[in-house]
Amino acid sequence: MKRITNRLTLLATLFALTFGFQSCEQKQKEETKEVEKEVIVESEKPEYFLLRPEVEKAYGYSHAVKIGNSIKISGAVSMDNEGNPTAVGDIEQQMKNCYADLEKILKHFGCTFDDVVKEDIFTTDMAQMLEKSAYRAEIYKNGFPTGSWLEVKGLALPEFMVEIELEVHKSE
Repeated sequence: MKRITNRLTLLATLFALTFGFQSCEQKQKEETKEVEKEVIVESEKPEYFLLRPEVEKAYGYSHAVKIGNSIKISGAVSMDNEGNPTAVGDIEQQMKNCYADLEKILKHFGCTFDDVVKEDIFTTDMAQMLEKSAYRAEIYKNGFPTGSWLEVKGLALPEFMVEIELEVHKSE
């Protein structure tokens, strides 16, 4: 009888220890998940950037949004701070003006054109765009990003001949 009692006591003790360890492991896993969740939520909180706040609020968009290591930049067009078209009829200057604005946005986030992974260009005149596209080699000195070039019927205002949008990956 004493032997059975000792075995039962031993089994009960082993069961209690096993359950206790599993409970501790489960609690530790849950705490780790909570910490990971907090880190992910914080790093994925969107950061909005307005280059020309009055213009962007009037049209209802943000010029850029950063989430984690990714930044999406709305199409840049050749305009002044009041939203008026500039370099009307000059696609090369419009393109340069677009890149100047894009560079300001990239600098805001501590990036350069080397961080650009995708560039989409929309133009109302593909033939002219192709003629003037060599300028991009001055922007992308270490290699060109992926992207698409599309000829479109029109952009936001008839004076705009080119619009350039970017996707950026910021290495930490």
